[in-house]
Amino acid sequence: MTAVHTVRAYPFDMERTEVSPLYARLRAEEPLSRVQLPYGEAAWLATRYDDVKAVLTDARFSRALAQGLDQPRLRAENVGDGVMGMDPPDHTRLRRLVGKAFTARRVEQLRAEVQRRADALVDAMIAKGGPADLVEDFARPLPVSVICDLLGVPFEDHVRFRRWTEAMTNDESIGGNVLAEIGPELTSYLAGLVEERRRRPADDLLGALVRARDEGDKLTEQELISFAGPGLLAGGAETVASGIPSFVYTLLTRPDDLALLRRRPELMPGAVEELLRYVPVNTAAMFARYSLEDIELGATTIRAGEPVLPALAAANRDPEVFDDPERLDLTRTRNPHLTFGTGPHHCIGAMLARVELQVALGTLLTRFPGLRLADGEEGVEWSFGVIVRGPSLMRITW
Repeated sequence: MTAVHTVRAYPFDMERTEVSPLYARLRAEEPLSRVQLPYGEAAWLATRYDDVKAVLTDARFSRALAQGLDQPRLRAENVGDGVMGMDPPDHTRLRRLVGKAFTARRVEQLRAEVQRRADALVDAMIAKGGPADLVEDFARPLPVSVICDLLGVPFEDHVRFRRWTEAMTNDESIGGNVLAEIGPELTSYLAGLVEERRRRPADDLLGALVRARDEGDKLTEQELISFAGPGLLAGGAETVASGIPSFVYTLLTRPDDLALLRRRPELMPGAVEELLRYVPVNTAAMFARYSLEDIELGATTIRAGEPVLPALAAANRDPEVFDDPERLDLTRTRNPHLTFGTGPHHCIGAMLARVELQVALGTLLTRFPGLRLADGEEGVEWSFGVIVRGPSLMRITW
């Protein structure tokens, strides 16, 4: 007898930095449930940690198969996903080429530059005087400037890149066609940078990708532009830009945790991991994996050709993996959260994001000993975009 599954509207109700309690109920009673996003076909939603990890790592679940299908999504436009729409070995080839720029050693060398930029932004806020908007004055310019420097984007064009990255991930209308507007702009701009690197080779990441393209590593022009644009900008910048104010808000509304981190700054690396686990950065589960064959996942059979959405926020609260998962514990030591994914599509910029978040929080807490919300909790405005969620306006004072 075939089980009948209720198809629920998705995403579930969203409140600031909270995770919907429905995830916990589904984990316990219906770990593979049926959901319908605003656009695309219905999908399975995986909520248990082990199931989410299986969907992310099992080669029988494909991202390439999603391309061209009516895949579940928050945005009306159904466009190609670039590197996120590839499977190995093509995906592996691209990651190998770009991965050299994101080694642990290389990223740690960037820490001093990230610190310099964070201090400069704080200096500017102090000079202007409070209150300041943490989002516009600090959280957005910091990661965009770092990614732009990695790519070799001229300083005068950083503001344009901020507009593009925000549009790609924070289209609040959800039904808009923002990609149709900014896509050609971004592609044209990056194509111009590529030509410039051919004329004048440079040691930045884009220069290295151009050399790989031109020296026979089988990196196509479209792959190059796709990875440099949506891949790095949206994933590498906006996740951090949304995470910084979300994490600061979480700390400012939990005085005991804030006091602990001020008292013991050596906890910062682990605290960032716990904030990444506890605070949802993504609006919803996304980037559905399509089953290449019939697959048994728990007690459910996923038929060939069916999409599965891995709910990272639900997996990060699974009591089978995390002790007391509904509690923020900045001293947590075992923390295998899935916020950056796992498997072939594990976020290539995860180490850089960690450095940026550690530096950002450390700088704000050090430079602003009296840091607080200027307008209280209710004065913070929130955005739930097509990829990330977080404050869109958060005035702080010190």
